Amino acid sequence: MKVEAECAACIISRGAAEVKEATTNPALRFRAMRELLHLLSKEFKPSAVPADLGTKRDRLIKRVTGNNDPYKRNKRICNEKALKLLPYARKLVEEGYTQQDRFKRACLCAMVGNIMEFDIPGHKFTFSSLRKSLKEAGKDLVINDIGKIYEVAENSHIILYLTDNAGEIVFDTLLVEQLKNMGLTVIVAVKGAPVINDATLEDVEISGMGKIADKVITTGTDAVGLAPKEVSAEFQSVYDSVDMVFAKGMGYAETLTEYKLQKPHALLFRTKCDPVANFFAVPREKNVAKLMT
Repeated sequence: MKVEAECAACIISRGAAEVKEATTNPALRFRAMRELLHLLSKEFKPSAVPADLGTKRDRLIKRVTGNNDPYKRNKRICNEKALKLLPYARKLVEEGYTQQDRFKRACLCAMVGNIMEFDIPGHKFTFSSLRKSLKEAGKDLVINDIGKIYEVAENSHIILYLTDNAGEIVFDTLLVEQLKNMGLTVIVAVKGAPVINDATLEDVEISGMGKIADKVITTGTDAVGLAPKEVSAEFQSVYDSVDMVFAKGMGYAETLTEYKLQKPHALLFRTKCDPVANFFAVPREKNVAKLMT
């Protein structure tokens, strides 16, 4: 997926919000924004991928401010709020009569978790509305390949599950549980270092994912989405060897659509901006479960 014109405004807006979280030093804030504008003047072109520009933005901000995890506080709050809602979400999943129904419900909960993202212009979420979003997730499902995804998973042996945000990873545990209940081996991958509010090994510990997944690895990099040239040898080996990949969030959707995929990928995310919604030809603020083969 390539950038649209409004991606420039989003990158700047998110950058300003992130800089504010990263430092209280006015001079560093000014320097970070000036360098970000310079970066965009060179890199913002029709061939650019939004997630790649987001990676460069975040690395720039971390370098200039010296803060390696500007969203650390927000990530902690998201995890805490999600853990409080987890029993409710689990009850919704377990109300399914069949394995396939429980799988679908877990997919919906995982997609609702993708709502938890900060500083996207026009995207607002409140923790108080999450319970309602969980209950009504099916109403917002505009691309529904869950049946096909289930069939492919059923015929697989080993799954790689790529997580997205902190907080969201708590709800991902429900889907990983269902995949495990189907007799599958599930390897979960988080980011190798902080980027935006994406989950890292610290969030694996807090969410309880480490006790559910068969194995947890990192991508080996702090890139938004998938950056094949940057991932670790361990990640590449796992990615090459699994039968199917579950990829959460817009960053993976933006990057995976750029590659010729060698195996089935299930994209599960919320359309939190117009460019992503436009690419998939659906409205904004909707849930997408798309199987890419």
